[in-house]
Amino acid sequence: MRATIDKIVGGILMVLLSVITLDVLWGVFTRYALGNQASWSEELARFLLIWIGILGAAYASGQRMHLAIDLLGPKLEPAKQRRLQRFIDLLILIFALTVLVIGGMRLLYITQALGQLSAALRVPMAMVYSVVPLSGLLVIFYKTQDILAKEV
Repeated sequence: MRATIDKIVGGILMVLLSVITLDVLWGVFTRYALGNQASWSEELARFLLIWIGILGAAYASGQRMHLAIDLLGPKLEPAKQRRLQRFIDLLILIFALTVLVIGGMRLLYITQALGQLSAALRVPMAMVYSVVPLSGLLVIFYKTQDILAKEV
């Protein structure tokens, strides 16, 4: 199941990277070739960057490619290294639950209740911010599997 989710999230990230590349190229073309940048291209690039950054962080967490300071682990014996890694994974899981999922759901509720729309695209801001709890759920999924795994 993890491999399937990895492929789906990786595919979504590839599509988002392709779209942001085309969007920025279109914005540059319209600015310099046509003399007037398309009003929506900058806002779309900003929203895509939000999605790529937050969803990419969740994906990197699942691949164990996230930034880490590895000072204590190498000095411990293997059994203690596994316990330390599980403790770190538990802390990440708690952070993802409280900040990303619960905080992200509150953000979605507030922006939906206020009916906030983006300036140029007129997209509901709740749709833009929906990546926060989604990424939190992904991190929780990955870290739960890492904690329950026999090998670290």
